[in-house]
Amino acid sequence: MTTVAEAAAARAAANAGPEAVTFAKALTTAMADAMRADPGVVVFGEDVATLGGVFRITDGLQKEFGEQRCFDTPLAESGIVGMALGMAMNGLRPVVEMQFDAFAYPAFEQIASHVAKMHNRTRGRVTLPMVIRVPYAGGIGGVEHHCDSSEAYYAHTPGLKVFTPATVADAYRLLREAIASDDPVVFMEPKKLYWSKEPVDLETLRLDFESKGANAEGRAAVVRPGTDATIVAYGPAVPPALAAAEAAAAEGRSVEVVDIRTIVPFDDETVCASVRKTGRVVVVAEAQGFASVASEITARIQERCFHSLAAPVRRVAGFDIPFPAPKFEHWYLPGVDRILDTLDELQWED
Repeated sequence: MTTVAEAAAARAAANAGPEAVTFAKALTTAMADAMRADPGVVVFGEDVATLGGVFRITDGLQKEFGEQRCFDTPLAESGIVGMALGMAMNGLRPVVEMQFDAFAYPAFEQIASHVAKMHNRTRGRVTLPMVIRVPYAGGIGGVEHHCDSSEAYYAHTPGLKVFTPATVADAYRLLREAIASDDPVVFMEPKKLYWSKEPVDLETLRLDFESKGANAEGRAAVVRPGTDATIVAYGPAVPPALAAAEAAAAEGRSVEVVDIRTIVPFDDETVCASVRKTGRVVVVAEAQGFASVASEITARIQERCFHSLAAPVRRVAGFDIPFPAPKFEHWYLPGVDRILDTLDELQWED
């Protein structure tokens, strides 16, 4: 009877599929797996050890790996990044947390002047395998300095890679790839997605990474196929882009959604293939529109796909103002209605 019951339980588990995993757990698991695979991986930052980080992303790492490999630092972002820089120059693979997006600005001089330039400055003799984790963007009702979209600063700085996952699977996959990279990576984590859940088998993702290595870096993903128009988005803008595409389908329009995944390196091939197929495109991002990543994506599409476009490329972005107070946040963040209104303006009469 026990054997029969166990077999039935196994079949039920198999039919149930993978369990729902949070974005946060995927990140934690990625760091833990990287630390198990490479003793040179160290994690540190403000309150990341005993507390497990403000968002508990590093929870349990010190307990498993000890105080030498996961430890707290003083409240000094420039010092955190400077120490990581020295560690990376000497063979370690530091992963540091900036707590909040705007908290990273005191470290920007270190990042722009030294982290981004060291490989070039030494004519390739020195590599910097380090990851700077930055919880960013809005959607949590944070006050000033706790919500900002700072990705354009890093994307504009040659020598840095910039990753921003939008799914639970990519949270794991891209963080493993970032830690394995010999180049410095600014890893932008959408704060509002930390508690999102998806059915994901983390063990399968681990085995896939260990057997195949990096296979997502520099590759955008078509997360919803379509034929009438393309929405290009990244990070926190991907969920509203998918919701808008679903709403557009109810109105009879087939909208494709492309998730950039890594801003630097940028995948022109996948984006342009989609735009050439549909002829119409909307770029969606939470950051303000002026001099933004969305501006760069728009320019690249215009330059490469001009003769395939049936309408000008449109953007839906945050407004060109400082990030607003929590009660006004919903007006600032790109939502389904703004995206649908912009889709309607793509010269469909032509």
